[in-house]
Amino acid sequence: VQLQASGGGLVQTGGSLTLSCVASRSIASINVMGWYRQAPGKERELVARIGSSRFKNYADSVKGRFAISKDNAKNTLYPQMNSLKPEDTAVYYCNARIVTPITSNDYWGQGTLVTISS
Repeated sequence: VQLQASGGGLVQTGGSLTLSCVASRSIASINVMGWYRQAPGKERELVARIGSSRFKNYADSVKGRFAISKDNAKNTLYPQMNSLKPEDTAVYYCNARIVTPITSNDYWGQGTLVTISS
């Protein structure tokens, strides 16, 4: 599966932004999809993820501010990001994890830069 992320940009502290990640195939049966981010000089970290059963979990740093969702009809994954802080500045990557009885494969989008100005 190919993933195309978009929607990054420059936002002021306290602002909101919605990213999108369009998949090249149906996402309804993809086991888990998520957003990760990587800030300069730091390791990539999980931001939020959503399962095929629509369970969701979030990094503590974004709980209450970010909301992950997906539109199966549009094969698109979103994070709605509110109350943005300078520490949210990072390249955001979407991820799809497809699990079979014998394999587990991760697929990544190309990343979209989010910059929060103070």
